[in-house]
Amino acid sequence: MEKITADELKSYRPYHPGELLKDELKYRHLTQKTVAEQLGLPYTAFNEILNGRRPVTTDFALFMEAALGVPAYLLVGMQTDYNLQVAQKDSKLIKRLAQIRKVAAAL
Repeated sequence: MEKITADELKSYRPYHPGELLKDELKYRHLTQKTVAEQLGLPYTAFNEILNGRRPVTTDFALFMEAALGVPAYLLVGMQTDYNLQVAQKDSKLIKRLAQIRKVAAAL
């Protein structure tokens, strides 16, 4: 039986950084509406980020760092990891990558 290291494990479901922020707000007993209003962000956009329907941008990550103390680099890194995990499950992209690897092998 082949051993798998922790580095080789893939998350069952990609974890969007908005989920972490949503949990942080809940822990602090803050509502999305209150935080969005205080930061001057549209509630709908804020809610979509927290529910994983919009990406965390660098600007937004910096806002969250200033407001909640969650490091911006952590949120941006989580978003990058999330994007990669989603892309790695995209069947069209998987096929295209296989084609590229075949071409690259011949170079």
